[in-house]
Amino acid sequence: MSGALFMRTVAAHGATLLPLDSEHNAIFQCLAGAPAGGAGVERLVLTASGGPFLHRPIEALDRVTPEEACAHPTWPMGRKISVDSATMMNKGLETIEARWLFAMPPERIEVVIHPQSVIHSMVAYADQSVLAQLGRPDMRTPIAHAMAWPERIDSGVAPLDFLQLAHLSFAAPELERFPCLRLALEVLREGCVASVTLNAANEAAVDAFLNGRLRYTDIACVVEDCLQHAPSSAHENIDDILAADAHARVLAGQAIQRAALRSASPVVSPSVSITLDEGIGARL
Repeated sequence: MSGALFMRTVAAHGATLLPLDSEHNAIFQCLAGAPAGGAGVERLVLTASGGPFLHRPIEALDRVTPEEACAHPTWPMGRKISVDSATMMNKGLETIEARWLFAMPPERIEVVIHPQSVIHSMVAYADQSVLAQLGRPDMRTPIAHAMAWPERIDSGVAPLDFLQLAHLSFAAPELERFPCLRLALEVLREGCVASVTLNAANEAAVDAFLNGRLRYTDIACVVEDCLQHAPSSAHENIDDILAADAHARVLAGQAIQRAALRSASPVVSPSVSITLDEGIGARL
């Protein structure tokens, strides 16, 4: 939500920022001290598993249950992050984070589907060299890297056995299948001014889905509704950011009501109560 503010603070204090998220940690390792926004770096490539619905027919996605969405094929994660992985909103948020963390223009950040989750991200250079960070899908690896940087320590993770790797595959994400990713990439290209709304609306929508108040396919609809109705303006300080976050959650509550009323899904009860963070209640 506060990428510009955060990175200004990092620069003001002369800090070295050590990313912990596996994709950003991989990019940090592949940059090896090179300035990401410099002429020598051509693009950043973030990999994504594609989640549990990579091959499910798109027309069947409106029947997805919370239990199915939380069954990630690679990473054991909490329920909210598992849903974000299924919708690929997590990858959209990661592209926005990468834009700020590495001072990289949006047009030089790419997302590719890599179901094996062995390559955690890549950096392509102007000489057409591509450096990739590989390893088992285990968060102990990036955590150990950050804890010991610039040294290396044992993370407790088993070695990667190249002889056991059948193949590594890559594909472009289908934005029709992953509309949350599309929305995040639009926010990225527009300068990230709507990233607070994107994040807050998604949190509210995912919570509603996990609690049986919203269909899986309506998560993106709620986020898009909020992006259309929230004011798009740059946030200069943390108070601006928190105010925009609160406003987005109010809009999201209203959008969730509208989506639920439009839906004939049996997961929506006529007596559902929605309570927003600001204490505003609404009944359907």
